[in-house]
Amino acid sequence: MRLIRNLLLVFLVFLAACDRSELSDDDVGAAPSPRPGAQSPRGAAPTREHEAAEEPVLNVYNWADYIHPDTIPNFEREFGIDVNYDLYDSTEVVEAKLLAGSTGYDVVFHSMRYSSRLIPIGVYQPLDRSKLPLWDNLDPWVLDRIEAYDPGNQYAMPYMWGSTGFAYNVDLIQERMPDAPLNSGDMLFKPEVVSQFADCGVSILDEPTDVIPMVMLYLGHDANSMDPDHIAQVEAVLKSVRPYIKYFSSTKMINDLPNLEVCLAMSWSGDYAQARQRAREAGVEINLAYETPKEGTVIWFDGIFISADAPHPGNAYKFLNYLLRPEVIARISDETRYANANRKSFPYMLPEVANDPAAYPSAEQRQQLNAGLIFGPKLERRRTRAWSRIKTGL
Repeated sequence: MRLIRNLLLVFLVFLAACDRSELSDDDVGAAPSPRPGAQSPRGAAPTREHEAAEEPVLNVYNWADYIHPDTIPNFEREFGIDVNYDLYDSTEVVEAKLLAGSTGYDVVFHSMRYSSRLIPIGVYQPLDRSKLPLWDNLDPWVLDRIEAYDPGNQYAMPYMWGSTGFAYNVDLIQERMPDAPLNSGDMLFKPEVVSQFADCGVSILDEPTDVIPMVMLYLGHDANSMDPDHIAQVEAVLKSVRPYIKYFSSTKMINDLPNLEVCLAMSWSGDYAQARQRAREAGVEINLAYETPKEGTVIWFDGIFISADAPHPGNAYKFLNYLLRPEVIARISDETRYANANRKSFPYMLPEVANDPAAYPSAEQRQQLNAGLIFGPKLERRRTRAWSRIKTGL
């Protein structure tokens, strides 16, 4: 019974924190800034004596295919720490575990957008910068942008980041439309344009918190608008191109684009780069490119967090410092094809990754990138219900 009561308490606090976002436009978006030094509602942080007595174990929770194959083995060999490395494949799965508490995880990799509503309820513990001597390796621009989710950079160490845009087969697109508006959202959201590519396949991400904000910007609205009229306009735009969309998926395009199953795909920057790399590895000659629309798009960041009840916090700090080494994080970017937040990693990265404008957009392109926000359940239902109607065409 005590466990049930605790779970209910966490859930109710979570709803209360999220639903405050419905008060006004000024009240939504960023996570409330917790009191510096405040004790986590899930328990006090472990003491130095506790850390000194830690067993040589580290429990990590991360997305699948989101690290270099050598990263964990190399860390284990250097520090003599056994890593239990668990994988998840959806935001819903990781959030359910984190909200339940007592996960046993020390380190959690998670979206900054979604973590912004977990921070105020004590899911993570504040970072002790004195234990992160390599913190200054991090890009100030990235740290500044993630303050929209973690005020003061108190809880998250940034990991990878990227944009949402569209990848395309240059030859197939030009065959069908030589004057295609490649720098515009018209490629995906204007029926007269999208219909030209229906025969070679068009896909859209199955992620309303990316797609809907991009259409908002295309229509000239704020990316994070939850105005019912604006959402209705977005719904109308997506329904108008729905007949020309082959499928909605956040994973298939990585294989389908190089395999010529689709020729135009809304994509995250790193997934486009992975698709291009897979084509090369398979010996497939294909001309792929990536664009972000001039009307603006959404930027995303993933962070690394230490759980509030981490059983091995000392080992967690060793791991975070390890990932702050430029040569270590550079190999991860080489593998995932995503931009990392370490400004000193460029000399260690493959030139094709470090110099890829899809991964590292120019200063001018960065001006088009907007931070996407996650709101409380009541507001988010507006997006999820619209998304359900869009996908079904009803």
